[in-house]
Amino acid sequence: MSGSARQGAPAVRPPPLWLPALFAFSGTFAMHVFVPALTIAAEDLSASAGTVQMAVSLYILGLAGGQLVYGPVSDRFGRRPLLMAGLALYTVAGIAAAMAPNVEALVAARLFQALGGCAGLVLGRTIVRDTASPEDTARRLALMNLMMTVGPAVAPIVGAALAAAFGWRSIFDALSLLGLVNLLLAWRLLPETRPPGAGAGGAFLRHCAGLLRSRAFIGYAIGGGCATTAMYAFVASAPFIFVHTLGRPAHEAGIYLALLVSGVWLGSALASRLIGKVALAKLLLRANLVSVLAACVLLTAVLAGQLSVALTVGAMFAYTVGVGIAAPASLTQAMGVDPRVIGSASGLYGCTQMAVGALCTALVGIGGDPALMAAAILVGAGILGQACFRMALRAQKRG
Repeated sequence: MSGSARQGAPAVRPPPLWLPALFAFSGTFAMHVFVPALTIAAEDLSASAGTVQMAVSLYILGLAGGQLVYGPVSDRFGRRPLLMAGLALYTVAGIAAAMAPNVEALVAARLFQALGGCAGLVLGRTIVRDTASPEDTARRLALMNLMMTVGPAVAPIVGAALAAAFGWRSIFDALSLLGLVNLLLAWRLLPETRPPGAGAGGAFLRHCAGLLRSRAFIGYAIGGGCATTAMYAFVASAPFIFVHTLGRPAHEAGIYLALLVSGVWLGSALASRLIGKVALAKLLLRANLVSVLAACVLLTAVLAGQLSVALTVGAMFAYTVGVGIAAPASLTQAMGVDPRVIGSASGLYGCTQMAVGALCTALVGIGGDPALMAAAILVGAGILGQACFRMALRAQKRG
């Protein structure tokens, strides 16, 4: 599939890259910032660890489902109004979470917060693709990912500090303020970037259906989730691994998570330099292979009873470097399958990515050993990701 209408220069002057990056990172920041406070919230609300973990897994699921709506609807009606509606929902849901009287209300508010936050995630990427040439998209997405990972890298530290100083509810007060700032910035600084004629009539529906029939797109979407958001299985279980399994104090969990997420930052920095020098297909496969090998080291240590803080952090840092390199490459490949429905491709890709993350997060809570389950899930997802990427590349060569 191809789209000649998108091969020329962008019709709209691109906004500063930090703006869509800020919109996009807000959604994932809200997930990471609450993780260090899970045990505190569970005690305060008299809830089990498994129940309060639903505030993470359902948040990821909300990020997945919402993108199915925002991508296609933005192709039809525009990026700006959908983004502002999502940011408004994100803000209001944060206030509801801060006032939650019980764990059920908290989980429900988190779901709506995710449905709002995913607007920035999918439309931030779409805005970059709208306003960049096809050749420059991967580099701009890598730079955007570099900016975005600053948020998740500091989020655990911010969340731990807020929870310790003001209580876990203050985390959601801060998120509501972030949503309000984003809403004002979108209103004042963001132009409409949807290409003229995009999403018109029956052709729009045919192009969306074509994505779902495309082995290349499906391969990149599922592979992208396995190569990136599968790491949420470890993120959700990290407080229990470091505190219960490795015997470290609760406040250290946020520091270790920040170190791990900074690996994504380093990977994104490397990707921005490697893109243009190394073929995207080769970069994608090799980056995911790094993650697979790192996950194998972690699993081996767990099975051998040799798990330690240093080994866990070291293996997961290498894993997340691979994630940071693979993320912009797989997204660019997926969005390039049919440039006529960029928003839909971004939304479907993001939905699949977050669905994989939600599934992996749910699976990690099944066994009694969170370290063993997390390591096994990372290895399995990484191998599946390699298979999906190779399927997508073969389909592109044939097509």
